[in-house]
Amino acid sequence: MKKIVLAYSGGLDTSIILKWLQENYKAEVIAYTADIGQEMNKKEIIKNAKKLGVKKIIIKNLKNTFVKDYVFPMIRGHAIYEGVYLLGTSIARPLIAKDQIQVAKKFKAFAVSHGSTGKGNDQVRFELGYHYFGPKIKVIAPWRIWKLKSRTDLIKYAKKHNISIPKDKKGAPPFSVDDNLFHTSTEGKVLENPKNSAPEFIFQRTISPEKAPNKPAFVSIKFKNSDPISVNGKKLTPEKLLEKLNQLVGKNGIGRVDLVENRFIGIKSRGVYETPGGTLLLIAHRAIESVTLDKNTMHKKDSIMSRYAELIYNGYWFSKERLKLQKIVDLKRNKVNGIIKLKLYKGNITIQSRITKSNAYSIKKVSFEDNKTFNKSNVEKFINFHKKKLR
Repeated sequence: MKKIVLAYSGGLDTSIILKWLQENYKAEVIAYTADIGQEMNKKEIIKNAKKLGVKKIIIKNLKNTFVKDYVFPMIRGHAIYEGVYLLGTSIARPLIAKDQIQVAKKFKAFAVSHGSTGKGNDQVRFELGYHYFGPKIKVIAPWRIWKLKSRTDLIKYAKKHNISIPKDKKGAPPFSVDDNLFHTSTEGKVLENPKNSAPEFIFQRTISPEKAPNKPAFVSIKFKNSDPISVNGKKLTPEKLLEKLNQLVGKNGIGRVDLVENRFIGIKSRGVYETPGGTLLLIAHRAIESVTLDKNTMHKKDSIMSRYAELIYNGYWFSKERLKLQKIVDLKRNKVNGIIKLKLYKGNITIQSRITKSNAYSIKKVSFEDNKTFNKSNVEKFINFHKKKLR
């Protein structure tokens, strides 16, 4: 019997897709779930898949790989899309696509499938990854080919086939939510109209700044070769480090973003994102680079950041261009070592201290008290040279 490997979350959409694939392709569907730190119930996933007649259910723990090989390189590049989005959904798709293709090859599946909508970015990200690792494997994108046109249609289909329909905290069908160890995104329903405020109950890993503790919290991050390796003096794996920061930062009301973004396929969408640990890591990383890297290296990184972020957003993680830019990002990463101490208070992060053995920052040169180590007589020549460039 021919086989299809479906990226399966166990939720409403992918359960409907699983049933639809069985009906329309007369194939064995292998349910594949990548555990990258999303809120998930493994027993529920297995139960829902078995209820639909699935024999092979694969749940892979990819959390450490996700943080170490995908999130950390992106943090080193200070990747932010359109000024605010830390790319939490975007960075997860390449890893899922890569591993899903490996599963498909292992079981000699003729096709892979995903639950991305026909209007979204994820269909592009998944399918670019599928093509890179398995160009001969067929891709089935139900949202682009089936007759179900809306969430209402999905719910009708689910009721017809006795597929359970989850509820949100208000007892209605849920928002469209994506989460992983790096972030949570929420879209749809009242959020589709940009004039509506985001209801407080949708937030999952951050509390509002108003309800955050009245006392500040202090966090120290140690960096080695440009990657964080410890929190408050305790060395942690990449996975555990990000988990720890999410807890510490989220309860201080930090990491929320509400934005209208320009999707790769040409439409605008509104989403609410929570990235507590990632927000702190980005600020801490820029702080440690400020005292360990030279100006030219830092400015070169800044000059490519927008393009680097756009490539990730558009699904080009495995492209030659992204890999080329990553080499620029990592050119002097061996020099980025030290400790950054930060204060967290009601939605704000304040840098308290920067500690490093690097000599990139010279107190003698910058000090108002020591005027011997910097030759000020050359400054006039420097200014005159740049005056000529104005003409």
